[in-house]
Amino acid sequence: MHIVEVNTPATAKAFLEVNVMVHRGNPYYIRPLDNEVNDVFDPAKNKLFKYGTAKRWLLKNNQGQYIGRVAAFTNSKYINKGTDYPVGGVGYFDCINNQAAANQLLDTAKAWLVAEGMEAMDGNINFGDRDKNWGLMVEGFDREPVYGMSYNPPYYQHLFETYGFKNYYNQYFFRMIMSEPLPPRFQERHAKFAAKPEYSAKHISLKNLAKHAHDFATVYNAAWAQHGEGKEITPDQVMKLFGKMKPIMDETLVWFAYYKEDPIAMFINIPDINQYF
Repeated sequence: MHIVEVNTPATAKAFLEVNVMVHRGNPYYIRPLDNEVNDVFDPAKNKLFKYGTAKRWLLKNNQGQYIGRVAAFTNSKYINKGTDYPVGGVGYFDCINNQAAANQLLDTAKAWLVAEGMEAMDGNINFGDRDKNWGLMVEGFDREPVYGMSYNPPYYQHLFETYGFKNYYNQYFFRMIMSEPLPPRFQERHAKFAAKPEYSAKHISLKNLAKHAHDFATVYNAAWAQHGEGKEITPDQVMKLFGKMKPIMDETLVWFAYYKEDPIAMFINIPDINQYF
């Protein structure tokens, strides 16, 4: 087996195809959008290249077939609460069920991160925001993934843990059946706040996205401040996010809550575009 760096159009295409290869025969698999994966590694499309860099590799077997892939990235803005040393990331990992192959990929990423001055590595994560492709899936393999959700074969957990990775925190994706009523306590709390005129809730307006971008940033930054991980977003960045969401955004599904006209909460809900694929 040998490592191949992704540095040509052909290897970039192979990087995408490895993900398809490991999921072949899985009826629940939905292929990620090629352009979204490519954009992560395009300095002209990914703002994080202002603060770091990224590298990709493929693994070939002795028959010349691609059997794995991995990416590694540095980001000076990436902070984990409680750590005071530089941490790099590994992601977009895909591999056949073979520990030696997985080790070779992860060793390659690790060596590059060490050379870049990193003292630890988190994975499987994204060279981007935490709302997409973040974490290693360990449950829920009996259903299709939601758009943006990490999705991988069940054996990846063993590959990562055998290599030496340990669980840092759990991330959950929730679902609810819309035909089932909400618990009574939700109705009670809604009635409590609805009776107070200083509280209000409004749908997003596609004609006034600039205001909602400011409100989004205000709520988001206040919520993340308590985590102490340096997470912050600007209204301009939110406008770019809204621009991507706008073609599928339903105004009646997005809510902002206010206290005396100051934004205090939001519920951003969009149709799951994976269902279109």
